[in-house]
Amino acid sequence: MNGDQLRIGAIVEGDGEVEALPILLRRVVAEISPERWVDVPKPWRLDRGCLMTVGGVEGSVNRLVCDVGTITGLLVLLDADDDCPADLGPRLLARAQAARPDVPVAVVLANREFEAWFLAAASSLRGCAGLAADLENPPDPEQPRGCKEWLSHRTINGRPYKPRSHQSSLAAQFDLRMARENAPSFDKFWRDVEYLITGKR
Repeated sequence: MNGDQLRIGAIVEGDGEVEALPILLRRVVAEISPERWVDVPKPWRLDRGCLMTVGGVEGSVNRLVCDVGTITGLLVLLDADDDCPADLGPRLLARAQAARPDVPVAVVLANREFEAWFLAAASSLRGCAGLAADLENPPDPEQPRGCKEWLSHRTINGRPYKPRSHQSSLAAQFDLRMARENAPSFDKFWRDVEYLITGKR
């Protein structure tokens, strides 16, 4: 692998992120460094409880690196749910870095859910995946629980939002810069991806 090639391994919590995260990573890399392309092996989906246990995140990142081979960076993406991202995120990051000091690692907790990033740019998703044509951004997209329900209540076809069916198409469509402005945890995701591809914080 030469210096221009990027290969980012990832650990996620939900089924939807397995398909959606590679799409989102490639979009962000294309914005930050359009001359480069990133290879994203299929993310590992691991139960949150397994990662939180003693040795859980350490064993997971070690196994991922052994399984996928050479990577230039490693990303762990979880929903914050009711945890404080500023507290849990650094603790998980320190554990992951201690386990793999040879690989650049980033840990991002979407506050509160991955779908909050869609809410932060909801107006850019009008008409996408059955969503209403007059969709507006909620005032504080990272505060409410139930982002999936928020999306379900704003469809025009009567079909609820389902991560495995809809997350990838929304990840391909939502306005990245709008989401950065309205969702601090997405701005952190962007900055962490920038670190993984440039090595600079």
